[in-house]
Amino acid sequence: MKKLLAEALGTMVLVLMGCGSAVFFGCEPINMLAVAFAFGLSVVAMAYTIGGISGCHINPAITLAVWMSKRMKGSEAIGYMAAQCIGAIAGSAIIFALTSTGGYGVSTATGANGFGDGQMLQAFIAEVVFTFVFVLVVLGTTDSKKGAGNFAGLAIGLALVLVHIVCIPITGTSVNPARSLGPALFAGGSNLAQLWLFIVAPMIGAALSAGVWGILSCEKCEK
Repeated sequence: MKKLLAEALGTMVLVLMGCGSAVFFGCEPINMLAVAFAFGLSVVAMAYTIGGISGCHINPAITLAVWMSKRMKGSEAIGYMAAQCIGAIAGSAIIFALTSTGGYGVSTATGANGFGDGQMLQAFIAEVVFTFVFVLVVLGTTDSKKGAGNFAGLAIGLALVLVHIVCIPITGTSVNPARSLGPALFAGGSNLAQLWLFIVAPMIGAALSAGVWGILSCEKCEK
């Protein structure tokens, strides 16, 4: 069960970040590099986070090749593929929720986080989800038994780059209450009025990641 959960989460992150970057930035030539980096960074972040649990296939084609190479059982391969499809659907659902009103985008000239009129739900979802992903990478890569060792810092830094690529157009990217507090105090106005969201949402996302990692790292849970 842990492996299936890991594959679902990994594929969700891949779709959310990769496809999300394409949605928010578009696929014009000038933005293609950012989109390509988003997909690549997704794999890097998830490889370090769940690689020690499931192998981080996050792709039915990879799972098929692994099965054909006799590195896993057929029943396990089917489970992996199902989990990956579920994760992809979940990632797409989050993108849909973030764009459902047809509007998004925020000015970050002051360095403060914020969201436009009528975009509070999208902003809240974004900050919860992207903080969840970022903190999950932190917990996974720094785990004493399943972590990435000396490469943890690299994975965490790349994950933060990834999160910013997709989230900047939505809220300016917080995923850090302290990061939002300072600029908001100086920017004032709507940035200060909206500060509560950038404190509450990241804390919820972090709490969710702690719970999920607790399941993934549980030695007594079914493998």
